[in-house]
Amino acid sequence: MDPVSGGPSQGIRNLDLVMKDMGVTREVVCLDAPESSYLANESLIIHALGPCYGRWSYTANLKPWLKANLSRFDVVILNGLWSYHSYATWQVFDSMKKSLTGKPPRLLVMPHGMLDPYFQRAKDRRLKAIRNWFYWKLIERKVINNADGLLFTCQTELLLAQETFRPYHPHKEYNVGYGIEKPPAYHQDMLSAFLKLCPGLNEAPYLLFLSRIHPKKGVDMLINAYIKLHEESTATDNSLPRLVIAGPGLDTHFGKKLQLQLTNNPKAKANVFFPGMLNGDSKWGAFYGCEAFVLPSHQENFGIAVAEALACAKPVLISDQVNIWREIIAEDAGIVANDNQEAVYDMIKQWLGLPGEKRLAMRSFALTAYKKHFKVSKVAKNFFKAFVND
Repeated sequence: MDPVSGGPSQGIRNLDLVMKDMGVTREVVCLDAPESSYLANESLIIHALGPCYGRWSYTANLKPWLKANLSRFDVVILNGLWSYHSYATWQVFDSMKKSLTGKPPRLLVMPHGMLDPYFQRAKDRRLKAIRNWFYWKLIERKVINNADGLLFTCQTELLLAQETFRPYHPHKEYNVGYGIEKPPAYHQDMLSAFLKLCPGLNEAPYLLFLSRIHPKKGVDMLINAYIKLHEESTATDNSLPRLVIAGPGLDTHFGKKLQLQLTNNPKAKANVFFPGMLNGDSKWGAFYGCEAFVLPSHQENFGIAVAEALACAKPVLISDQVNIWREIIAEDAGIVANDNQEAVYDMIKQWLGLPGEKRLAMRSFALTAYKKHFKVSKVAKNFFKAFVND
């Protein structure tokens, strides 16, 4: 449930209040260490059974807890694949089905993009792809094909999952969507909290990237495109907005490499800001204050930050590897491009060339896209239908 890990943990939290209003009681089992600071003051009931160990995230505490508690529930949602938790859950369910103690709860699996063919085709993941192929044959196919159904965050994820592994025969597939609660109303403290982390920005216009600092996110292409735009601008041209790259991972090898990209380009470097991970007021201040949100990912199952930007009435500039790109195009809520260097440059330049009235209209379309596709209340109803649909 660590917020640094990305969207799935936040998605679980986002559903909490709405599901409670629908009369659904939820508990979370995770492999975090019980003393983890981010588990304090949670509204959810969380059973932290960690710490876990190794790349398989093994803990001896999980199976005994599952054997003792699963029968209490009507529905169990298995979030994510390729780790010990999915194997242990399947084993316990298989044992329950063979016993004479009654019908087990309904088991639904939410892959969170982990069945995307990208992970089997990416050139830098060849060894991992071979590992996953063997793991699928030995274990994960049993989890997928014996569960009562699979839950997907969007139609694109559902369709892509059908391409990756064989045999793939899930009992049912549900496009439940994914959503966020309405953001808190803007107030000045949000902007102040954000600007404190970006000294020198001084309320200048800016484009916002907010996600993990990771090669998959395409942020290196974004920086290269921004450098090129600076090189093309004249010394007196101040129309180019600043660029804010926010998120955890600056201390990684890749994060340090990104910052070095700007070393030989002092003009661009002076206009790029790295505030680190943003939370609370600083995060919402970043969203509300930006001109547009940018995420040129090579693979993005959903992109909760994209939905958050839309909910703040901000247009989004994304690659067509962000799986909700179809919804963005349909509502004219942003610009969509391929996930290569030239396309990212063209996308930013296209945004900069839009007349003011078009940008203003796109803000309205962005908010409409959020309300139509990504409100958490609508998503909660889809989940509930999957719960009761035998």
